[in-house]
Amino acid sequence: MALAFDEFGRPFIILREQEKKSRLRGLDAQKSNIASAKAVARILRTSLGPKGMDKMLQSPDGDVTITNDGATILEQMDVDNQIAKLMVELSRSQDYEIGDGTTGVVVMAGALLEQAEKLLERGIHPIRVAEGYEMASRIAFDHLERISTKFEFSADNIEPLVRTCMTTLSSKIVNRCKRALAEIAVKAVLAVADLERKDVNLDLIKVEGKVGGKLEDTELIYGIVVDKDMSHPQMPKRIEDAKIAILTCPFEPPKPKTKHKVDIDTVEKFQTLREQEQKYFDEMVQKCKDVGATLVICQWGFDDEANHLLMHRNLPAVRWVGGVELELIAIATGGRIVPRFQELSPEKLGKAGLVREKSFGTTKDRMLYIEKCANSRAVTIFIRGDSFNETIRCGTGNKMMIEETKRSLHDALCVARNLIRNNSIVYGGGSAEIACSIAVETAADRHPGVEQYAIRSFADALDAVPLALAENSGLSPIDTLTAVKAQQVKDNNPHCGIDCNDVGTNDMKEQNVFETLIGKQQQILLATQVVKMILKIDDVISPSEY
Repeated sequence: MALAFDEFGRPFIILREQEKKSRLRGLDAQKSNIASAKAVARILRTSLGPKGMDKMLQSPDGDVTITNDGATILEQMDVDNQIAKLMVELSRSQDYEIGDGTTGVVVMAGALLEQAEKLLERGIHPIRVAEGYEMASRIAFDHLERISTKFEFSADNIEPLVRTCMTTLSSKIVNRCKRALAEIAVKAVLAVADLERKDVNLDLIKVEGKVGGKLEDTELIYGIVVDKDMSHPQMPKRIEDAKIAILTCPFEPPKPKTKHKVDIDTVEKFQTLREQEQKYFDEMVQKCKDVGATLVICQWGFDDEANHLLMHRNLPAVRWVGGVELELIAIATGGRIVPRFQELSPEKLGKAGLVREKSFGTTKDRMLYIEKCANSRAVTIFIRGDSFNETIRCGTGNKMMIEETKRSLHDALCVARNLIRNNSIVYGGGSAEIACSIAVETAADRHPGVEQYAIRSFADALDAVPLALAENSGLSPIDTLTAVKAQQVKDNNPHCGIDCNDVGTNDMKEQNVFETLIGKQQQILLATQVVKMILKIDDVISPSEY
């Protein structure tokens, strides 16, 4: 190992234990990075589009997940390579910003890196490639703005929103019910949206699932559904005009905080203690009754004696309700969460028009519906789980179906939210990418420097999405893409895309296949940024394996 010396002639170590580390420099480092990123993109490429394949992932403890949501696949994959982790971050940021298009953004980044590899082999400097990509992404970004169309919607006319959500759901397992689920997603978002400020708080939409029933039984509830039942089987199952006390203090006598122990040596002492406890319970129940509460929802449990007393005093109660659910109940009913019995007052009670306990079929499952709330800004989407098809009637199939439906609905909710923020759309089916590819190719001639090679490569990379769509749909990819591209140029129609569902027309406007403009723009920008970051790495130092 060559030593380096400082100005006083003293040797110092630049890289500790250099012989134990593997090191890649220059072009080798870039090629290795590109190869790892391409490997991740290749995994997701087959799950793009309405005919995309699903991935089955098994966790270390044996749980199986079946999904074609890009963010979920990458999230659950055990990724060891640092560059592959960047791709995971890329899909996560697309999921966080937009919520949809997580597969497309990774496929796009993989295609850009594949094209960059060819340029690097020709001897073009990675910085010039990165700059060319940056220019091209701007051209594509502006072109998307030009080909986008705005559509008007209102609380009365939700059809345009529903159609866009249907496009998102058509690539998921749940596509046979996409119409019903899209309507549910749109109504849920509009229920919690602030249309004046163009803002939506998705935290107010709770997605709850229960195994059993059919997917068609999924419903939207203007209120909260809690996976609990009344604490005593004889309490009323239906309460109208309920006044709800939301408590985070337990229904039980206080535990002495000292280390002393109480010795009870006679029956009288035990009797006295029991009466004292009973009196304490009585006071607690009386306090709730005095402020006018007709239902108590408690974060903690209470023992059988308290339960029995509540039933006798006609005060229905629900116990062990989680903190997040308590908050949502408080938001929906306009109540306040009360930490001590002493602080209970009539104005802190929540109000709901109807609280009912619903049992499902012949199973013992029961849930609590809190509906017609004072503040209907909190809603619940309640998913019933059908198995993958009528033949698989096993619990695991059901469970997985519910989980996948939750993920699909999350994408649809995000799409509806984005459209409320910005109601511009572009057409799907790869038509937007093909239009951008043509625009970027044309613009490349205006750049005299080396960057024009990178700009042309960017145009080629944009074709990767429609190519993948055609491939996954069982069409011959290159023939289909060239035919659609020629049609776009000839008719000057940016709405021509890949006819994945074999409807018989390439015009995505006729097929009602929409995507949000901000989603597409974000895809191109994020993919370009990650590719630039990867291209700028020219030295990889990693501890070698033992």
